[in-house]
Amino acid sequence: MKKGIHPENYRLVVFRDMSNGHEFLSRSTAATKETTVFEGVEYPVIKLEISNTSHPFYTGKNVLVDTAGRIDKFKKRYEKKK
Repeated sequence: MKKGIHPENYRLVVFRDMSNGHEFLSRSTAATKETTVFEGVEYPVIKLEISNTSHPFYTGKNVLVDTAGRIDKFKKRYEKKK
């Protein structure tokens, strides 16, 4: 590997799947201001829309991810004013 091109500031972060609430601990350099308590210790949290616990390829089931709220919010925000 080339030296000096990889980040040095890895830290422990909790990743939370927002579709089913599953959390797991890993390392990341991604910035976040939110925190959560995981196994008695406070960590920064990064929210995921989908992970291996909810993706149809890994679960073998079709899981409908609720996107209606986000679509309605988008349409409401960008609809033309009458």
